[in-house]
Amino acid sequence: MGTAAAAEAGGTRCPSRSRAFLALGGLVLRASGSGEGVPLAPAAGGASLAAELSFDAPRVPFYLSFLLTDASGAEIRTHRKTSFRVPVGVGPGSPAPLGMSRSVDGAVNFAVYSKNANAVALYLYTAAAGGEPALEIDLDPYVHRTGNVWHVSLASVEGYVSYAFCCGGIRHPLLDPYAKVIGDFVSGNSVYDEGVTAPSMRCFASLASSPSYNWGRDRHPRLPLEKLVVYRANVALFTKDKSSGLSDDAAGTFSGLAAKIEHFRSLGVNTILLEPVFPFHQVKGPYFPYHFFSPMNLYSSKGSSVSAIKSMKDMVKVMHRNGIEVLLEVVFTHTAEGESECQTISMRGIDNSSYYIANGIAGCKASILNCNHPVTQKLILDSLRHWVLDFHVDGFCFINAPFLVRGPGGEYLSRPPLLEAIAFDPVLSMTKIIVDPWSPLDISNVQFPFPHWKRWAEMNTRFSIDVRKFLKREALISDLATRLCGSGDLFSTRGPAFSFNHVSRNSGLSLVDLVSFSNDDLLSESSWNCGEEGPSENSAVLQTRLRQIRNFLFILFVSLGVPVLNMGDECGHSAAGSVSYKDRGPLNWRGMKTTFVKEVTGFISFLTALRSRRGDIFQRREFLKLENIHWYGSDLCEPGWDDPTSKFLCMHINSEVDEMASDSVRGDLYICFNANEESVSAALPALAEGSVWLRLVDTSLAFPSFFATESNPKVQQVPGLSSYHVEAHTCVLFESKSVVA
Repeated sequence: MGTAAAAEAGGTRCPSRSRAFLALGGLVLRASGSGEGVPLAPAAGGASLAAELSFDAPRVPFYLSFLLTDASGAEIRTHRKTSFRVPVGVGPGSPAPLGMSRSVDGAVNFAVYSKNANAVALYLYTAAAGGEPALEIDLDPYVHRTGNVWHVSLASVEGYVSYAFCCGGIRHPLLDPYAKVIGDFVSGNSVYDEGVTAPSMRCFASLASSPSYNWGRDRHPRLPLEKLVVYRANVALFTKDKSSGLSDDAAGTFSGLAAKIEHFRSLGVNTILLEPVFPFHQVKGPYFPYHFFSPMNLYSSKGSSVSAIKSMKDMVKVMHRNGIEVLLEVVFTHTAEGESECQTISMRGIDNSSYYIANGIAGCKASILNCNHPVTQKLILDSLRHWVLDFHVDGFCFINAPFLVRGPGGEYLSRPPLLEAIAFDPVLSMTKIIVDPWSPLDISNVQFPFPHWKRWAEMNTRFSIDVRKFLKREALISDLATRLCGSGDLFSTRGPAFSFNHVSRNSGLSLVDLVSFSNDDLLSESSWNCGEEGPSENSAVLQTRLRQIRNFLFILFVSLGVPVLNMGDECGHSAAGSVSYKDRGPLNWRGMKTTFVKEVTGFISFLTALRSRRGDIFQRREFLKLENIHWYGSDLCEPGWDDPTSKFLCMHINSEVDEMASDSVRGDLYICFNANEESVSAALPALAEGSVWLRLVDTSLAFPSFFATESNPKVQQVPGLSSYHVEAHTCVLFESKSVVA
C-alpha cells in the first residue's frame, strides 16, 4: 500500500490513515499521527489535485478511507455528511443472474432481490462457520441497484470462504436464496427486529462454485406415466439402521440409497419418489425447508454441501443406468422461517412482504410463501430447472398443493400463474409434475380440484380413503368400482395415468399398522385391527391381517392409475400405531429375511410383472371402454350398487381384440372382491369353447400358493360356467386362456 493513502482491508483499518490538509490552495498528504506531510501543488492551468496510490492486487476488495481537514484541523465531509470511503476492487455489478455468478475474467457478481430494503450490504467471511464478517460492503442504491435488484461485482474473493446479505440495516446475516453451495444450519444470538426478538438462525452461502460433474452418457429414462411403479422413500431412514449392512459413512445417505438398487429392481419398481431433500430444519423435519437450490448436507458421507451435490448426482446416475426415474417431493408453500419463533434465515429478512403472503392465512401459524408473486414464482421456476438441468431429476411432487393456488391475499386463484408456468415451461413440461394435497402444516389430506391443463397428475387421496373403507366394510361397492377404473370422477378430462394411487403414506398409519390398530384416536384413518388391538399372538387375527395386507396391495396394483408404494410397507414397517411423521423410525433390514417379508415382496414382484404383462388393461393412458367392463354380484346378476350392506363385487374385463398380441396378453380378466365376514360362492362367466379360467391370485391361500409364479405353475383351471368359493376378506383374480388340444 502506498504511503500516500490508508485503507480498510479485510474489514479492519490499517494502523496509519492519511490525513489530507488543504493549505494555500495546495494539498498536503500526511499519514495519521505524523507531523510530516507531502505538499502537492495543483498542476498548471488549474487542473485538479491528484495523488497516485498503489496497492497489491491480491488485497482487493477493500475500502480506502481518508479524512480531509482544512488548515485549522476542521474535518471536511462528503455531500452526504460522511467521511471519505472509497471501495477498491468493487464494481457496480449486474442485476442478472440472481445469486452469485462468475465471469470469465474472474470477477464475482452478487445479486439479490429486495423491493423493500432501504439498505443492503454484502458480508464476506474468512471462516466457514461464520462469526463476524471480515469485510462488509455497503451497496450504494445509486450505483448498486437496478429496479428492485441489488447487485455488486468484486474483482476477487480470494481469502474468503462464504458470504451473506444484510438487509434493512439490521446486522443479521441472511442466506442468499439462490446460493448453490451452502454451509451448515447453525443457531446464533437472538436479533431484535421491529419489536420482536427473533432467534438468529444462520446459514452461510459458500463462495465455492458447484463442483463439475461428468454425467457421461446419462439420459432421462422418460418413462410414460402409465408405466410407472413408484416407491416413496426417505433418504436417511431408508438405510440409516445398522441392519442395512452399509458402512457408517454410507448409511442414511444418497450413496446408501443407490447401494440398495437391487431391492428396487426385485420389487419391480421403476420410479423412486424421494421425500424432500432440500436443506431443512432438523427439528421440524424435511417438510420445512429453508433453501431450494442444494441438497441436504447430512445426506452425504462427508456432511458437506459439495459432497452432497456429488453424492446425489451419483445416485441419480445409478438409478438411470438401471432404468429407474428419480422424482423429488418439493415444498414451495412454506419454509422453516417464521412461525411462533419468528426465526429469520433468508427470505423473511431479505424481503418478507414480497416472498411471503403479508398477513398470512387465517388458521395457519406458518409463514406462507406468496407462490404466485412474480419474484417468488421466478425463484421456484429457477429452482426446478436447476434440479432438472444440473441434477438430472425426472420430476416433482408438490406437497401442500392447495396453497399453490393462493393469491397475494391468500385468496384462491382459478388460474394460478405458477402452475400454468410450470405446465408449459420448455424444461419442466418434459418432466413428471404431480400435486399432493397433503399439508404438513395442519396434517390435512383433502382432495382439491386443481387446474391442470392436462399436464398435472395428482396424488389420489380418495383412492386411499375408499379402498380402506371397502376393506373395513364401510364403503359402497360403487366407490370401489370408481377407484378400480381410474377415478373417472376426478380424472375424466385427463385419463387414469394422471391418478397416483396409494393405500398408505409417510404421514399416517403404515400398511401393517392399518390392519393392526383402530382405536378412537384413529377414526380418520379408517383402519381396522382385525379383531385385536396392537401386537397379537392370535393365529386367526394374524391370518386376517396378512390377508388384508395382500388385499390392499392387490387392489392397488389392479387399479388403473400409477401405484405408489410407501417405504417399509413391503417389510411390515411399523410405528406402533402412531400417525405422527416424527415417530417413524429407520427401516429394519433384518426383517427382509423373514417368511412374511418374502411373501409380501414376492407378491409385489408378481403384481408389478402382471401390470407389465397386461399393460393393455392396467397400464393405460385412457380409460377402459364401457363395453369392455361388466360388473356382477355373486351370481352374475347386477351388483347391489346402492345397498350399504353389499360388500361383494366382481369385475369382468374383456380384453380388446388385437390379432398381433400373443395369447399371454389376450385373455379376459375376472376379479372378485369380498369384504364380507363370510365366504361367497361366485359364478364365473362362460367362455368360448376351448378356453378356461386360470386362477392367478387368491389372497386367502397359504404361501406360496396364493399367487401364480413361474416357479409355481400349478394354477387352478376352472371350467367355464362353474363357481368359485371366495373366502371372507379375500380377493381373487382369474385370467382366461385358450387350451391347446
